[in-house]
Amino acid sequence: MKISVLCFDLGDNAAARAILLARLLEPLARVEVVGPCSTDAVWEPARAEQFPHRTLPARKFPRLVAAIPALSKLADGDLVYASKPKLASAGIGYLKHFAAGKPLLLDIDDWEVGFFARSGFWGTVGRALNLANPAGLPWTWLMERLSGAADGITVASRFLQQRFGGTLIPHVRDTEAWRPDGADPTIVRSRLAVGKGRLVMFLGTPRGYKGVLDLCDAVASLRRPDVVLALVGTEPAGGAAREIEQRYPGVRLVGKIPFSDVPRYLAAADVVAVPQRDTSDTRGQVPAKIFDAMALGRPIVSTRVSMIPEILDGCGLLVAPGDVAALAQGIAHLVDHPDEAAALGARARERCVAQYSFAAARRDLFPLVERVMAAARR
Repeated sequence: MKISVLCFDLGDNAAARAILLARLLEPLARVEVVGPCSTDAVWEPARAEQFPHRTLPARKFPRLVAAIPALSKLADGDLVYASKPKLASAGIGYLKHFAAGKPLLLDIDDWEVGFFARSGFWGTVGRALNLANPAGLPWTWLMERLSGAADGITVASRFLQQRFGGTLIPHVRDTEAWRPDGADPTIVRSRLAVGKGRLVMFLGTPRGYKGVLDLCDAVASLRRPDVVLALVGTEPAGGAAREIEQRYPGVRLVGKIPFSDVPRYLAAADVVAVPQRDTSDTRGQVPAKIFDAMALGRPIVSTRVSMIPEILDGCGLLVAPGDVAALAQGIAHLVDHPDEAAALGARARERCVAQYSFAAARRDLFPLVERVMAAARR
């Protein structure tokens, strides 16, 4: 059996979820990731990953119309699995489903329409009129509305499950490959000039809803030279980096890193911070980096947003979103109580292995795939 995983853009971070789904399915079938690519190569952090994929240059309307037959032809699996309700992934999936009778799974890992709500009423109206962008609001709304046509749905959070139904498949991690003792932290700590200080780390793209400025304020408010903040995934030449450097000159900035480097960076951290804000962007979202930190047994401080309290139940420190003082207090507590922090990290690792590992996800995903294929054969 062959499964085609459809990604709406292999040139950006949408590739991460599509590659994860492909990895999960590898023991069950031959898997190939298919989709357009908006850059010259696959998304930078995934370029070193060895996974079968085929791409075409990304197109906007009207040129996308001419590319649809080619994308549809690339998706030649016995089962089509569309990652995200986007026109270039779910749209191709619906086409294969209705025109060729292919069984279709749809994966929803973010509330995509919710991302457009941040711009207010008139901003949303303006985006609703933008038909030229295949990843824009009108096409995304339509792809979500058609989700019931799929033979099965997987989602990445409880919020999304309540909204779309389906089987919960979080952003799990390969806990066999990622282990707390698998990386040497000394090289990264030396590179970041931490010395004997305590390293607080944020890993990811520094978007506003991720609470990066809240984290910078929290660490700055401690006024402790022994506590160093590193933002990994923040391009030093970017606009966000320049703002952070001006306001918080002691912060260490590291650009995008390959997936393979994530363990050695997180292993260097004394505390991993995931300070999500409570917005329309985050209510349906669970940051994948929480599972990275859990798999590696790191102490985590995060916020009570979306499914995070359930995930970190008993194995992480939680504060209210946007509460800079509470975030600072949580960080200080973990760096000043290393034994307690280490115990939290160990429990996070145990919980990740039990509930958020590849093995755990496959227990739910494989029966879904088998049911859909059995129904298709009938």
